[in-house]
Amino acid sequence: MGFNLLILASDAPGQFDVHDSQDWPRKLKTLIPGITVNVARSTGEAMELIQDADAVYGDVQPDLFARAGRLRWIACPQAGPSAGYYHRALIDSDVVVTNVRGIYSDYISAHIMAFLLAFATGLPAYYRSQLAGKWRPGEPTVYLPDSTAVIVGVGGIGGDTARICAQLGIDVIGVDPRVAEAPPGVAELHRPESLDDVLPRGDFVIVTVPESPKTQGMFGARQFHLMKNGAYLINIGRGSTVDLEELNSALRSKEIAGAGLDVFETEPLPASHPLWTAPGMLITPHVAAASGPNLDDRRTELFLDNCLRFSEGRPLRNLVDKENWY
Repeated sequence: MGFNLLILASDAPGQFDVHDSQDWPRKLKTLIPGITVNVARSTGEAMELIQDADAVYGDVQPDLFARAGRLRWIACPQAGPSAGYYHRALIDSDVVVTNVRGIYSDYISAHIMAFLLAFATGLPAYYRSQLAGKWRPGEPTVYLPDSTAVIVGVGGIGGDTARICAQLGIDVIGVDPRVAEAPPGVAELHRPESLDDVLPRGDFVIVTVPESPKTQGMFGARQFHLMKNGAYLINIGRGSTVDLEELNSALRSKEIAGAGLDVFETEPLPASHPLWTAPGMLITPHVAAASGPNLDDRRTELFLDNCLRFSEGRPLRNLVDKENWY
């Protein structure tokens, strides 16, 4: 059975590219007889077209959502969108939301391991010595089979990371609100309420959680104080989970040994921000999810499959708990 689909075009990474606007509509019309596909390239177009839409791909802000008369499904282009995507009118409605979690897991877990192995072997300090033309052996290292990783969020990305860590001999403690059974590689699984209890055990604390009301500001002064002085924080989830000013203080006071961040409260990170020069700091510019060669294919496959499911009245993949944003 066909339906009316509205695609909100955007130049934002991971969203529908206005420069390739014919590919998805063509594929959808071949896959689903009777489907109507409209692409809105402006707010004005979206305001008109959403009135008849059964489904929308993109970011449906409150003023646009208020114009929807038939809407039943929104396909979010991201795994964890920024605050504001799940506004109160959407949360309180019967409209279901799906996201793209799972398509980045192998790429992002590789990025996490790059951070972890760099810290474990002292590479950040040796690189600074290289730039200064100094031969300085003897940097502290971490022997992986004697180490522990606390992974906060052991869904797709965290689960892949746990498996790789375990293969390297690292003892893995998982923290997750929804995962009921420990994934492969996770020796212990705890609820978020136990985070403070397990933080002191981690040589590496790896944060993969999306932004939600419960994860905003999850890591601040108290959490850094609980961590080992020789521990390393790695965050590739959302920037809102880590207080950057408190992280800077923790690094400069040697409360923790280092941090590797791919995401930040403010992006781009201002050139004047003290984290650029903080000891033990590794920074990548929100690229962990952009390193794979076939993300567009994975996103397309997921979206087209969900469109087919929607047209046939079957359950959708990657349904979101709207109240918790993921």
